[in-house]
Amino acid sequence: MMKKTVLIFMIATGIMSCGDKKSTEASSQSSPADDNFNYVVEQFADLQILRYQVPGFDELNLQQKELIYYLNQAASEGRDILFDQNGKYNLAIRRTLEAVYLNYKGDTASTDYKNFVVYLKRVWFSNGIHHHYATDKFQPGFSKEFFTNAVKSIDASMLPLKDGQTPDELLSIITPVMFDPKIDAKRVNQTEGQDLIVSSASNYYSGVTQAEAEKFYAEMKNPSDSTPVSYGLNSRLVKENGKIVEKIWKSGSLYGSAIDKIIGWLQKAESVAENDQQKKVIATLIKFYQTGDLKDFDEYSILWVKDDSRVDFINGFIETYGDPLGMKAGWEAMVNFKNLEATKRTETISANAQWFEDHSPVDVRFKKEKVKGVSAKVITATMLAGDCYPSTPIGINLPNSNWIRAHHGSKSVTIENITEAYDKAAQGNGFAEEFYWSDKEIKLIKDYGFLTDNMHTDLHECLGHGSGKLLPGTDPDALKAYGATIEEARADLFGLYYVADPKMVELGLLPNDSAYRAEYYKYMTNGLMTQLCRIEPGKQVEEAHMRNRGLIANWVLEKGAPDNVAEFKQRDGKTFVVVNDYAKLRELFGKLLAEIQRIKSEGDYNAAKTLVENYGVKVDPKLHAEVLQRYQKLNIAPYKGFINPVYEVVTDKNGKITDIKVSYSEGYAEQMLRYSKDHSWLPTWNN
Repeated sequence: MMKKTVLIFMIATGIMSCGDKKSTEASSQSSPADDNFNYVVEQFADLQILRYQVPGFDELNLQQKELIYYLNQAASEGRDILFDQNGKYNLAIRRTLEAVYLNYKGDTASTDYKNFVVYLKRVWFSNGIHHHYATDKFQPGFSKEFFTNAVKSIDASMLPLKDGQTPDELLSIITPVMFDPKIDAKRVNQTEGQDLIVSSASNYYSGVTQAEAEKFYAEMKNPSDSTPVSYGLNSRLVKENGKIVEKIWKSGSLYGSAIDKIIGWLQKAESVAENDQQKKVIATLIKFYQTGDLKDFDEYSILWVKDDSRVDFINGFIETYGDPLGMKAGWEAMVNFKNLEATKRTETISANAQWFEDHSPVDVRFKKEKVKGVSAKVITATMLAGDCYPSTPIGINLPNSNWIRAHHGSKSVTIENITEAYDKAAQGNGFAEEFYWSDKEIKLIKDYGFLTDNMHTDLHECLGHGSGKLLPGTDPDALKAYGATIEEARADLFGLYYVADPKMVELGLLPNDSAYRAEYYKYMTNGLMTQLCRIEPGKQVEEAHMRNRGLIANWVLEKGAPDNVAEFKQRDGKTFVVVNDYAKLRELFGKLLAEIQRIKSEGDYNAAKTLVENYGVKVDPKLHAEVLQRYQKLNIAPYKGFINPVYEVVTDKNGKITDIKVSYSEGYAEQMLRYSKDHSWLPTWNN
């Protein structure tokens, strides 16, 4: 999704986005509606588990409900794929942990057992043994001796053993991976100067170095091809008998047993599609899953962009954040339907897409002469899966292919039932009072924060990712490991620049010409300070969205210093961000947007590297320690994710579907164990 909007919304809510993920962070601002729904499920480690509602589902017709149900089921079937993509031992570890959890007869009141349960819950949340956001391997809080004894204490038939394997042999494989901090230390390593493939634990490559992978794909590309496929998107690159080959993820091949289940539910969905266009979309996705041909994926993407049905979905290998080279995609899915009333604002934005492109502060050489096919809507999510679950985006913009976006347009969404759930769960948590400079800023964000954050997401997804163009001959992968950060910065800056434009008031999207300041203040505070709560002491910033926000905030702080545009201030031994000149801050956002677009359009790797490394990576240890201390006192989990509602089919005496009901009573462990039981199709070994 041209890089999914990874949550900036509120850091106390700790959100992130899928494809194009836009981040969220917490405040105490209020959202449009209020009720007695229990959004918070539980909290452990640095995580909080939430629920989301599905308002409007009961008003859909039966065909739409049935379609959503089948798409939901298809979304549920690919869970094991992401676990395996995130690390080759993840399935063996998860299944061993679950076997102990379900069958252990020892002392469940012991500290070791309690920490074991927390570890399992973290593995579920992160789809593996590495932190979902920081990508560092999290260490067990229980002893190796406890784990060994616990595994041996249960019936061996409950364990994920391959033929002839003993529990001791299983333990000899997975115990070092779990407990030795030096083995598979990072899922995605972005440290400059290291071999990013060899030093990353993600399971996208086997026996291949970074130089070999880059050479392999460089030789596949044709510089004169104006419609290139997304090379390497749906494959593992391996070395066999000294030769480098791709193992394609498709039916009958790698991940085929799970993909076949996905196909089966997609075929049911095709039978109840809302219209012929949607039916073509689903049929072409099925074809891609069957052939693995990336030209079929491009055909599907083009059809999907043109589909404006009420019910919509994504399902497949889409976002490349998990690959240190930014080429191979993790599996993800999301099902949703259009929020008709809220979509009016995004339709207003997309209808004026050409105006925004024409008035952008970037060089005219990098602007699109004619913006094509920009569509945007506000959606209600019904199911999150894969790389969208439990941690999910609040906005999505797809497809990621530059040439498809240029020739056919893109589709952007803001997931408002998710943003509202984040907001409701964050109310009254003390975040604003602790980190915002004065009552003036607190009131500003309370009055306008929810509105302007959604507006920034709309602009980021709807227009930001779809703006600008590459110069002829520019390799879409020219920025390599820095590409994701630069792309997110480009979209964020587009949104920041335009959320303050008088055009927003003229179009009736914002109530006055000062509301935008809520987003500016929140963004600067997050980028400079509060997002540091997600970084461990002594570590630098590695995640692309965090680098993006830090890059922007630190750059404008430095460049605006002569005019004191923004600054750090101290009060009672605490550090705060203060914005002194919002108009000049907007000018700086515009200047940086122009430079970021130039870097993207020209494929200027060295300039991208300089910007990211100088402004987006480094952490001030003193400020970091202060933020961590203040944040800890609030007892707010810096990361949040969701469990899905449960959908129940209602039939008559003849077995005909008469309705689909939604319930919200399932717990976190209950849902995870159900998914492992009912939607787990990959073998433990040899994927």
